[in-house]
Amino acid sequence: MAESFDIKELDQFANDILNLAEKKMPKEVKKFLTKEGAKLNRKVKKKAQSKVKKKTGNYMKGFKKGKPYKYKGDEWALRVYNGAPHAHLIEHGHAVVRDGKEIGFAKGKKVLEESAKEFEGEFYQDVDKLVDEMLDKGL
Repeated sequence: MAESFDIKELDQFANDILNLAEKKMPKEVKKFLTKEGAKLNRKVKKKAQSKVKKKTGNYMKGFKKGKPYKYKGDEWALRVYNGAPHAHLIEHGHAVVRDGKEIGFAKGKKVLEESAKEFEGEFYQDVDKLVDEMLDKGL
């Protein structure tokens, strides 16, 4: 008979370690998030260069990484976004209008969305490394 392996306790242990790290080492957690945000920002820019072929405007210059902040009071978060005024049109799509008439619809490139999904696995690996480092330090 096959035995099942339940990892809920292991996940809870990792969450407890991260919460403890947040209380004992808040600067290191902020530094970690800043580093991860920079990684994601680089990935987003690389994907945008490959997907968006037009080189006009300030689209590529608009990608930015925010500062770490508390989301809903208890979780740390950091935003990677594009501040260009037309970025949402490229991301989500828009109507193509010529001479006042709508002639079609340009599909969205979904640069930020796809990059975030691709980065998720790498982020979890980096969090695991952070937890291992904290355990090695004797936290």
